[in-house]
Amino acid sequence: MRVLVVGGSGFLGREVLRRAVAAGWDVAATYRTTPGDLLPVTWYRADLRDAGRMEEVLDRARPAAVINTAGGHTDWAVTADGAVRLALHAARAGCRLVHVSSDAVFSGADVHYREDALPDPVSRYGAAKAAAETAVRVTVPEAAVVRTSLIVGHGRSAHEKAVHALAAGTRAGVLFTDDTRCPVHVDDLASALLEITESDGSGVFHVAGPDAMNRHELGVLIARRDGLDPARLPAGLRSDVDPPGGLDIRLVTDATRARVRTRLRGAREFLGVGGP
Repeated sequence: MRVLVVGGSGFLGREVLRRAVAAGWDVAATYRTTPGDLLPVTWYRADLRDAGRMEEVLDRARPAAVINTAGGHTDWAVTADGAVRLALHAARAGCRLVHVSSDAVFSGADVHYREDALPDPVSRYGAAKAAAETAVRVTVPEAAVVRTSLIVGHGRSAHEKAVHALAAGTRAGVLFTDDTRCPVHVDDLASALLEITESDGSGVFHVAGPDAMNRHELGVLIARRDGLDPARLPAGLRSDVDPPGGLDIRLVTDATRARVRTRLRGAREFLGVGGP
């Protein structure tokens, strides 16, 4: 299979590429500033805000499938508009599309969210992700939308880096004790994405771990794994931040686990502090 990974130089994109190459796939990827060093990936410089360039990349790469792992955070032009344009290009090119979304599309009012739950975002990032989801599903009905949660692994995630910086006193801030998510290991998420890409599965998937924990609890587990002093991690409340965003969002994965073989480990297991 020839696959194009949009955002291939990012944390998640790189792991998706590594696994695709190991599986013998013909792989291309986009980057915004610096290409990755993974071979034999074909790299294309591109920005989701540049509609003409993304169309050109698809014409040159001619992938059978596109996996959109690109970040963008609160940049609506990337997270929402860019994802919409990519979906339009993929539809015209007849590509399979797998779009990575986020649990931020939910407010937390219901706490537990199944795959068929309707988005009700309360943050700008969540609204951008929700808009992208809707456009992808309308434009490419056979596409797969994969919602995920906090992504951790190999010491390279934003959360792991933050824990090290906070423990070292080189970064200001706190880890929230009232912000609960279901962390997932980047290896498990990447494996599930490739499995979904290779299948003909469509609709919404939830790929998250089974352990619900707040960001401070996760930080403590990371600190213990890495030999840091958990007592050096400052705690605080996200509810004190304006606007706070969703506070307790837990992705229910029952329907996804019935469709995907990849085992999704909990944070306590993949951080080495218990679990099956």
